[in-house]
Amino acid sequence: MTDCIKISGIRAYGYIGALPEENVLGQWFEVDLTLWMDLSVAGQSDNLDDTHNYADIIQQTQQIIQIEKFKLIERLGDAIASQALANDPRIEKVQVTVIKLTAPVPNFDGRVAITILRSRS
Repeated sequence: MTDCIKISGIRAYGYIGALPEENVLGQWFEVDLTLWMDLSVAGQSDNLDDTHNYADIIQQTQQIIQIEKFKLIERLGDAIASQALANDPRIEKVQVTVIKLTAPVPNFDGRVAITILRSRS
């Protein structure tokens, strides 16, 4: 499958982290998604019902970040991927990149990210 929908820059504030202060103070997360699915019907019909409404998955991703409490961003990525596959049977594969924008590492101003790839099979 070569058709895909790419969504980048989904941001939300959450309480995810291995350190106790991360679970209390919280921090911003950013998520990029790629959804592999057949887009040929939507390409011909020009009908939203024939594709995945990306507004829904953006909102669902933000809710997972805001509501769930995980220790690892790996677990967050897996939860987002599972939700995407569960909510739309047309999605064959999903790639989730979770970016921790301010990792609590002394003398480190960079970002930490994980990427998870999940499919129906």
